[in-house]
Amino acid sequence: MIRLNLTKRIWLSFMILVLLVGVVIAVIYPLSIKGTLTEETYQIIESEQQRYTFPDQDGPLPPQTDEDFIERRDAARSVGHTLITRLYSGPLQGDPIPDEVIIEMRKNALDQEQDKGRYELTYNDQASLFYVISKVDVNGQEAYFISYMWDTYRDQMIDRLWWRLIIILFFALLLSLFPAAWIARYLRRPLTVLGERFEQIANRNWKEPFRWEGDEEFQKLSNQFELMRQNLMRYDKAQKTFIQHASHELKTPIMIIKSYAQSIKDGVMPDSLDNTMTIILNESDRMDQRVKAMLTYIKLDSIDEPEENFETFRFGILAEEIRERFMYQREDVMFTISGEDIEITAIREQMLTAMDNLVQNALRYANSKIELTAIQSDQQVKVEVYNDGEQISFKTVEKERLFEPFQKGDKGQFGIGLAIVKKIAERHEGSAEVTNLEEGVVFSIIIPSSIKK
Repeated sequence: MIRLNLTKRIWLSFMILVLLVGVVIAVIYPLSIKGTLTEETYQIIESEQQRYTFPDQDGPLPPQTDEDFIERRDAARSVGHTLITRLYSGPLQGDPIPDEVIIEMRKNALDQEQDKGRYELTYNDQASLFYVISKVDVNGQEAYFISYMWDTYRDQMIDRLWWRLIIILFFALLLSLFPAAWIARYLRRPLTVLGERFEQIANRNWKEPFRWEGDEEFQKLSNQFELMRQNLMRYDKAQKTFIQHASHELKTPIMIIKSYAQSIKDGVMPDSLDNTMTIILNESDRMDQRVKAMLTYIKLDSIDEPEENFETFRFGILAEEIRERFMYQREDVMFTISGEDIEITAIREQMLTAMDNLVQNALRYANSKIELTAIQSDQQVKVEVYNDGEQISFKTVEKERLFEPFQKGDKGQFGIGLAIVKKIAERHEGSAEVTNLEEGVVFSIIIPSSIKK
């Protein structure tokens, strides 16, 4: 397949359009003009016949001529006349006409029922003859007055009009080159500007906004481009923030591990060897948890990550697994489950991760109780994790930003757990929210009852 740029495509489309118009005109125009001029030929014949039949009304008789039947063809608009009767086979008066022609004219005249009729015959396979037969009365006897005219006038007019049309099309083609060039430039300009902006984005330079005023189509395209640019800026900012916070979160345990390891190497330990190794192991576990949390978030945030399979399961099975996992971490906190029989259609492993993060968060704030609840309403399922701890102070972090990466509450650890919850909810075409109650806080994941699998 031939690859063409926009300018060449415009010119090719223009040439094809001109060619199609020319072909259509070449086919339709001769047929149309031929029919029109044939009708005009008959009108000329009838007009001359009227003048000849009623000279007092339409003017003097045409002058007598010595032109015979064939020579009259050279006179483009010359109309010949002849008169025949039923009884006499030959013409009574008028121009001499070949026998084969007069025989056909007589036959059509005798078969004619109307007072006037139009006919056409081909003479010697070369030319067409148009004639009109009118019934007249001659001395009380029915006769037929025939007026005829060759196709010379019609064919000459077709040739003249056709060549004039060719000339008009030629000049129209020349003149249309200017608007075609303007259209090519007009259509190419916004695409050229847009291409330059795409090149800027390819070079990670997306600070300059893009607006195209004027054409509705290009303006819509520019708005979509501007939306893409803003999303890229937000994504770039989020990535930089994520890397910055991730580096900060990993820096502290690495420094602690490094300093204690150096003290062991130098033989100067601030504490016993057993306590020193315990601190190193604890910081290693802490760093391991942070790395796993960040990898989970990156996996959920990746649009190229292949999606897992959805399945339908009872909420009680998921909630019971969570309770068994955390019920011994704080023996002073009681776990309760409600809505066990409500079915959830989701990616089981991701929902388990989301509830795991919410329960870990609840354990840091709860006084004595954590409730795991599922509520079915309309076309949605709401999964709630409630703790009876103190309310969240949104002075520390705004409510809308609580689910963003590295946003921590008063007792927050890594600041990425709730961000993972939000990503999982969005992966399920849902949302995550937090609400302060009179006694405690409830975190909710709201997802549709059924999701396209």
